[in-house]
Amino acid sequence: MPYVFVYLPGETTAVPAGRLTLIEEGIALLGSRFAYGRRYPARRDPRAIAVDPLSLPVAQTEGDQAPVNGLALFGALRDATPDDWGRRVIENRLGVPANGLPESRYLTLAGSNRVGALDVRAHLDSEPAEGHVPHALDLQYLVDASERVEQGLAVPRHLLHYFEGAPSLGGARPKAPVAHEGREWIAKFPSIRDRFNVPAVERATLELGRRVGLTVPPTALQSLADGRQIMLIERFDRLSAPGGVSRRHVVSALTMLGMSEQQSPDASYAQIVQAIEGWGAQGEVAAQRDELFARMIFNILVTNDDDHLRNHAFVEDAGAWNLSPLYDVVPKPQVGTERNLHLGVGPQGRRATLDNALRGCGRFGLFPPRAATIIEHVVAVVRTWRDVFDELGVSQEDSDAVASAFRRADDIGMRDVRRHL
Repeated sequence: MPYVFVYLPGETTAVPAGRLTLIEEGIALLGSRFAYGRRYPARRDPRAIAVDPLSLPVAQTEGDQAPVNGLALFGALRDATPDDWGRRVIENRLGVPANGLPESRYLTLAGSNRVGALDVRAHLDSEPAEGHVPHALDLQYLVDASERVEQGLAVPRHLLHYFEGAPSLGGARPKAPVAHEGREWIAKFPSIRDRFNVPAVERATLELGRRVGLTVPPTALQSLADGRQIMLIERFDRLSAPGGVSRRHVVSALTMLGMSEQQSPDASYAQIVQAIEGWGAQGEVAAQRDELFARMIFNILVTNDDDHLRNHAFVEDAGAWNLSPLYDVVPKPQVGTERNLHLGVGPQGRRATLDNALRGCGRFGLFPPRAATIIEHVVAVVRTWRDVFDELGVSQEDSDAVASAFRRADDIGMRDVRRHL
């Protein structure tokens, strides 16, 4: 029966929020319940935050609560639990098969440096399992350890020290938190399965998005002595604070919509808009809708079809939940001309075309002329992608490897867009 702790805004230590009950049968998670502790709701000075905005609002304090929509685990706790890569790290450390542990073990073994402002500890008096946050100078050791995890080889004891924070991070690709220039970043490593230099390409794509005007965290590219490169992206869920680092609570769009991963392919960008309208800070909703529409157009033009609901997030801000900065955008080279995004785009579903996006613009609170102007701007910037990639040090070979991911606007409905300009 683990306990959930919360780092309140501006604080560098966590306070207990409540008790989590997990109902398990072997390694299968059947359900969960949560009860706020008596003291936590009393902290409702303006800093008190909900563990899960949809299932567990702070005002909902009476007795055990269950996740919305019959989910087995609260979405916010699912976001704070390792998946894919983080699970492989834990399994490597314990010497157990892939997905061979119950969810409660993954949840409590992830360490305290998780996404967002939550921590999960086995006991109420447990100390935080902070672990060691390595410095960017240690990247060689981290990459060596990540390769061994991918290969299914045991990580030597002298490398485990550098890899303690890795289980807390989600996603399939190898990564770890690192300290760099006095702030905390996520280091994203090359994978032994890569067909091109993914860290360099992802970094250049995010910087291309910044030139579009999208909100993107600071990024950097680090090179090892052997020529391999690592992308660094600054954590938007961490802030400098007196005496250390404070945390911002972050949950995925999957959590904000109360959905399971199996439902994500049937969801749409328009549903994320509904979350923005329901939870966004007053006066900022229109700008966030515009931003999301531009991100969707960007994903269409660079063929980023890994745009599932866990790759969109919301950040808590004084009771509101605002769209997070952009992250996890990698072009996907393809041969076919008919392409889909993961999420629904417009009336033609997931079809990744500009005319489909334009026809669905009303769901973003946009009239066609305004939507067409946004599309035209994104198209004009993305058209310069090779220049941007070259400027940021992406090799000609790697640019050629991903060239098929970048779409010609006239091939995917730009003619219909121009009618509204």
